[in-house]
Amino acid sequence: MTYLGLALPFVGVSVAVLTAAVLLRRPNRDWWMATGTTLVALLLLTAVFDNLMIAVDLFRYQDDQISGIAVGLAPIEDFAWPLAAALGLPGLSLLLSRSPVDEVRT
Repeated sequence: MTYLGLALPFVGVSVAVLTAAVLLRRPNRDWWMATGTTLVALLLLTAVFDNLMIAVDLFRYQDDQISGIAVGLAPIEDFAWPLAAALGLPGLSLLLSRSPVDEVRT
């Protein structure tokens, strides 16, 4: 199994959770801003720290298991994990929240 094949189901479930949350709870603009800011921050941190860890040889990827697309030294597949977290966890929080949507603050 490739790294992308491992990551895609997690991203898919996260997108499904987010979609359900948005359709059921209709979050406000503040929620979207917080979720978007979190996503951007996690992707930037992943880019910086994955590149540093790969550069100092803390871990390696098998060339036949990655797509070949990279951001610096980090394969694009590494970005699936912060993407899944930044989409799935806010969606799950929104779904499980008991407060009305107008009161949801992240």
